[in-house]
Amino acid sequence: MTKATSTPSNTPTPVEDTSALRSEWSSLERAGVTLRTPSPLTVDATTYTFIKPLERRSIGEVMWLAQRSTRDGPCGLVAIKRLLGPASSPRRHRLIEEVELAFRLHHPAIAQVHHMRMHEGMPHILMEYVDGPSLDTVVSAAAARGRPVSAAFALYVAGELAEALHYAHTAKDEAGRPLGVVHRDVSPRNVRVEGRTGAVKLTHFGAAYSLLANREESPKTLLKGDVAYASPEYLFQQRPLDARSDVFSLGVTLAELLTGAHLFDLEDATRTGPVGPLRPEERPSLPLEQMQGFMDRLGPEDVQRAAAGLPESLQALLHKALRKEPTERYATAGAMRDALREALAGQPQPYGRKEAAEELGQLLSEATVIRGRAEFAEAGLFPDMQDAHELEPDGPTSPAPGSNRSGNMD
Repeated sequence: MTKATSTPSNTPTPVEDTSALRSEWSSLERAGVTLRTPSPLTVDATTYTFIKPLERRSIGEVMWLAQRSTRDGPCGLVAIKRLLGPASSPRRHRLIEEVELAFRLHHPAIAQVHHMRMHEGMPHILMEYVDGPSLDTVVSAAAARGRPVSAAFALYVAGELAEALHYAHTAKDEAGRPLGVVHRDVSPRNVRVEGRTGAVKLTHFGAAYSLLANREESPKTLLKGDVAYASPEYLFQQRPLDARSDVFSLGVTLAELLTGAHLFDLEDATRTGPVGPLRPEERPSLPLEQMQGFMDRLGPEDVQRAAAGLPESLQALLHKALRKEPTERYATAGAMRDALREALAGQPQPYGRKEAAEELGQLLSEATVIRGRAEFAEAGLFPDMQDAHELEPDGPTSPAPGSNRSGNMD
């Protein structure tokens, strides 16, 4: 990445080749091999018993659901992130960096990190468990029933995310120095909505850039996060990244919520571009070559085509967030937050957490019926692979390992 005060340096640093790990993981998936449940983890006088895997990522990380217990008995659920297999120094260091950054981010719309402990020879991150589906699942469920979520739901969720991003972008360390955070992986997969409260949570700062001391610089040729939601400047490594890169990614996510489809025509496979030395760190929703081709030709007409049928006010919001040139976008996530909340206030009825929880419950209830009629072979219908009872609005919405809408495993 281009050297600047807010981005990694030009000097490449060695990282492990994850291709073998990805191949091994794919083989395990095809063979139906399940993960070995780790032994209970104890922190001080609290024991964490692993229940089931929630999510698996192609970079070799697994998120587990765990029961927290004290001498008085069970006292809640947490999520625990650990590595899939033996960890090299760069992978361990990356987890430590994620924790060090997360410890400094305290916001109600950011999933919190509680502890980091070594267990069975590997680092384990104990995190807030968000009892609700990812936006990936929300969009897939909406597609299954044949219509997107309401504009109010999309505006509410995006407004909460913009607020969380603005907080992260402007956060400072203990000495009052800017942390220079850029999330770099704002996408439906990394956003969850609590089923009972309607609270929105931004997750996974593992791909984030920051100015933390002693952080390990990312190789210039390595693209972190899902490139299907990356900004043009990140895909082409053209300039230093700042908050406006996350603004673009949030715009792509918002467009998908509003329309039920990705910003770009996914069947237009001829629009490919040269990748050069760049490579994605994890398996993307769309090929890097295809995304670079899309971004190279990105113009207002692409946004207009995707937003066709939306009210003019929402089209204008998307046009502002999705400009190819960063200087033409919202200058900050805070500015986009204000625009989103103004648009939400213009909706026919007041809309907040309560209404979001109700709409989410209705959506998942309808999706449960659809899923019951779907054939088992329809992999990718629900990215979080929730069981039918977990999709019911009054039941827990704990996700389990699954695939995204493109059929790729999380």
